[in-house]
Amino acid sequence: MTGMPFLSLAIWVPILGGLLVLATGSDRNAPLARAFALAVAIVGFVVTLPLFGLFDTTTSAMQFSEYALWIPRFNINYHLGVDGISMLFILLNAFITIIVVVAGWKVIQDKVAQYMGAFLIMSGLMNGIFSALDGVLFYVFFEASLIPLYIIIGVWGGANRVYAAFKFFLFTLAGSLLMLIALLYLFMKSGGSFSILEWHRLPLSMAEQTLLFWAFLIAFAVKVPMWPVHTWLPDAHVEAPTGGSVVLAAIALKLGAYGFLRFSLPIVPDASNEMAPLVIALSLIAVVYIGLVALVQTDMKKLVAYSSIAHMGFVTLGFFMFNTVGLEGALVQMISHGFVSGAMFLCIGVLYDRMHSRNIADYGGVVRTMPKFAAFFLLFGMANAGLPGTSGFVGEFMVILGAVQFNFWIAFLAATTLITGAAYTLWMYKRVVFGKIANDHVAQLQDLNTREFAFLAVLALCVLAMGLYPYPFTEVMHASVNELLRHVAVSKL
Repeated sequence: MTGMPFLSLAIWVPILGGLLVLATGSDRNAPLARAFALAVAIVGFVVTLPLFGLFDTTTSAMQFSEYALWIPRFNINYHLGVDGISMLFILLNAFITIIVVVAGWKVIQDKVAQYMGAFLIMSGLMNGIFSALDGVLFYVFFEASLIPLYIIIGVWGGANRVYAAFKFFLFTLAGSLLMLIALLYLFMKSGGSFSILEWHRLPLSMAEQTLLFWAFLIAFAVKVPMWPVHTWLPDAHVEAPTGGSVVLAAIALKLGAYGFLRFSLPIVPDASNEMAPLVIALSLIAVVYIGLVALVQTDMKKLVAYSSIAHMGFVTLGFFMFNTVGLEGALVQMISHGFVSGAMFLCIGVLYDRMHSRNIADYGGVVRTMPKFAAFFLLFGMANAGLPGTSGFVGEFMVILGAVQFNFWIAFLAATTLITGAAYTLWMYKRVVFGKIANDHVAQLQDLNTREFAFLAVLALCVLAMGLYPYPFTEVMHASVNELLRHVAVSKL
């Protein structure tokens, strides 16, 4: 272990803090649970800031490495480290955790300590996923992160929450079992090592790579989720409480995409090249077809859920074109999607808290009673549609630019998302916000309170800052992306 254990702090501060929040007990101590959860979330974010401030952008090597023996008999170790690909997601995760705690401050009145504790524990586990360099450690964090989200959906969700929670859990668990088999095979092939970095250098035959690629593809495709294994996501989003939807969209969907970059591309590069047309085809289906599906949704949450699938299709498309602009654009899109989709679900949550309805038809004329909310909702809607000047534009533009370098017609199909994205977002916004006041319930709506204004304003600043000046984000990932592409290209030769 070298230097300050920033990664361990990023993992264990929220986990241990979450357990202490759980210890506050019954709802009689709800104010204490809320205050303590917010303090833990803030500290959890603060300890991640040195990762960005001290990060060396000139190297692709793993930084802030930590190493300790865990289960020596099986050569399983507590090995952590981050590069330019993974570091930003730890900061995003810690930041979103604060937003979720603040967003649920007054909304959650039942089992408050358990709700806050679940989010904090999940935050730490997800940081573990992004920093694990040991295969078993990665798998433990990967599977353990399912449990808090399963509980959040199943306990605080909507009427069909149990069905949605089981569907989410079974889909993701089934895919993960194939990943476990792949990890065990790599362990045997490497002579008894679970080091992910050593696996990157394994000489594997094309047959071995193909089988491993399929195992990883199924495991990570479910998590993204890619078409056609995406059906669990709309149900999970619709039934999850607002905080659950925010974390699911902003962080949990990124775990599968991250798996492609940490496992599929570097461990089985030849198979990744060979199977790239399949992944590109599935990604284009998500971008084009799922975008059209979003157009016909009557539930705001379901519409944004399908929108997330389409945007994550852009991410996998950028990965498998194997050029710098496309891959960096996909990473930027992942970060941006964390801000924008999280903000969209928070906006829908603000309306739901007042009206207890997500149906678009139940609204109309909201701008007349909630002008501040309407302004924020418009900004996030435009970012969701890829408006220049917002973070949503940067990633999509880079992926399309990378697609032009790869194949013009792929770029042409991918660019249709700029049309469909604007169509379903503006169509929803028009029906919800503009027009005459639809009914007495809308007439009685009250605009954003101070707490709601604060977390939406912070997200708005993030969306605009990243849209106007994305350089700090691309600079961090540049060396790591170039090294990954060099590794894939050398293997192909």
